[in-house]
Amino acid sequence: MTLLLDAVLPPLPLAQAAEAARAAEAAGFAALWTMETSHDPFLPCALIAEHTRRLQFGTGIAVAFARSPATLAYAAWDLAQASQGRFILGLGTQVREHVVRRFGMPWPDSVTGKLREQIGAVRAFWHAWQEGEPLNFRGEHYKLTLMTPFFNPGPIPNPLIPIYVAGVNAGLARLAGEVADGFLVHPLHTLSYLKEVIIPAVRGGARSAGRGKKAIPLSVSVFAITSPEERELVRSQIAFYASTPSYRPVLAQHGWQETAARLSHLAARGQWGEMPALIDEAMLAELAVQAAPGELAGALLQRYAGIAARVTLYTPYTPGERQSFWRQLVKDLENQ
Repeated sequence: MTLLLDAVLPPLPLAQAAEAARAAEAAGFAALWTMETSHDPFLPCALIAEHTRRLQFGTGIAVAFARSPATLAYAAWDLAQASQGRFILGLGTQVREHVVRRFGMPWPDSVTGKLREQIGAVRAFWHAWQEGEPLNFRGEHYKLTLMTPFFNPGPIPNPLIPIYVAGVNAGLARLAGEVADGFLVHPLHTLSYLKEVIIPAVRGGARSAGRGKKAIPLSVSVFAITSPEERELVRSQIAFYASTPSYRPVLAQHGWQETAARLSHLAARGQWGEMPALIDEAMLAELAVQAAPGELAGALLQRYAGIAARVTLYTPYTPGERQSFWRQLVKDLENQ
């Protein structure tokens, strides 16, 4: 089974996105994902579409509840048209505090319920534009019935835009199986958690929606350790993510509930510097792929072949840095 290697665009100023996109395509990556951290995730996508020819690209992720279905639909439609169908709409829920206190938007009573409806609403826009039919979507959260010719962008050659759902826990994995075209696996995961929780949830969702034979590909973000410096960076990042209460099921899978509680306690007190020491070697072995640079491709294949369709190293791709490493990793994965 082929394992595609994708890259993450670092949080660069928008003016540098085009150069990064060209470099990522030249390096041989299959796709380039943009993040919603310190920049908007959609704006770089327009530059990626313009300055590449074969590279897929997508939002990894755009915060779904910070946007209306209409804004998501229009942005994705334009990017799909501009790129001749290379765009992937990756959606994530984020956590309550960010949605409410950073974006000023309401948090839903049912996360999966609202995201399911939001995805259906986005596709209702696309269907109306492509088929020339009236917009008519009615749900608990959205009632969408107005689409006059002035606001209709019309059909495009590549209307089947993939939607990937991101998540950590079984609920969103099941939702991906029900309604999405792929599942973006958070870097805080273990092989056991994927096999025993995530994959059964995705497949269960697909069966419940009558999609039993449809393969829902997994795109996995991976903590990779190839040097002592990376070991400490990864240890710190795992500690940060593992302090999030909603991510505790991953740690509970291995009996690490006490560590999770201690991390949350330290995070609440702002004692960030004390947190990495709680991530011991046993946890690192489960939560990260560790190998010498020249052996990383084999280690990735050993862990994810037959499970994931594509992998992305958590470390963003920065043009001009470690170019030989990235090119060799792409080549090694292609030749396996």
